Amino acid sequence: MDEGAAERGWSHEPHDADVRLRAWGPTSAAAFEEAATAMTAAVCDPRRVRARSAVRISCTAPDPELLLVEWLNAVVYEMATRGMVFGRFDVVIDDHRLQAIAWGEALDRARHRPAAEVKGATYTALQVGRRDDGTWVAACVVDV
Repeated sequence: MDEGAAERGWSHEPHDADVRLRAWGPTSAAAFEEAATAMTAAVCDPRRVRARSAVRISCTAPDPELLLVEWLNAVVYEMATRGMVFGRFDVVIDDHRLQAIAWGEALDRARHRPAAEVKGATYTALQVGRRDDGTWVAACVVDV
């Protein structure tokens, strides 16, 4: 999907044995929400995830690129330690601080049919910025 085709969204791009996530939205927070959704999609179809439980997540970093990696790795941590998958994210970014609520449920292998396990976000192909048309883009490679 092309960023120009929708106000917000995400895509996966092949990258060696890993997955490059590319997400976009009208704000940096929206792009970060889409990036987390793209990461979920590397595991299972986010549309199959019910919003049964809310988990608060917060992180800080000195710049937007590092904040994206911190955010995605915080989501990976919550998925792993709680045995959950998330399908919806509400993100607020203020300066270098991100506060979010991740909505999801316990992983159900039969219903979610996980295809991979995300081990973490990396600094490879890391990008966060605003395009000339005002769209925010967030991208990085995740280790699966």
